[in-house]
Amino acid sequence: MIKTLAIVFLTAAAGSVPASGQFFCSNAALQGNYAFTITGQILAGPTAGGVAGVAMTNFDGQGNLTQVDHVMHNGVSPATAWRPGTGTYTVNSDCTGNGQINFADGSPSLQIYFVLANLGQEIHIVVSNTGTNITSLGVRRY
Repeated sequence: MIKTLAIVFLTAAAGSVPASGQFFCSNAALQGNYAFTITGQILAGPTAGGVAGVAMTNFDGQGNLTQVDHVMHNGVSPATAWRPGTGTYTVNSDCTGNGQINFADGSPSLQIYFVLANLGQEIHIVVSNTGTNITSLGVRRY
């Protein structure tokens, strides 16, 4: 009887201990370089039309990011081959988050919302600026 109780107790206790390597979402979960593919369109204004591009973004795990991107509008190459940007982000405990990207060339800042997937190896983004329909998928680059 005592052995049975001890086994039940140990089994229950083991089930309440987090497994090693368990993934927790926070700013620290989004860290490193991510390669992005960008697609969508701008719905109004002087740059209205299709958008396609790529970006390399570094997330520092503390809520700051730096990136370079090459984004084409209506099939027209950008004035600068690799446009630099900086910004901030916040990852929520449910692996959703938001952020802002600011550009050195004076382009409008981007307000982004995202979801982390595949244990933080992927990030799915939507730009929430009014008049845009732009999404992006980023994959962690080692």
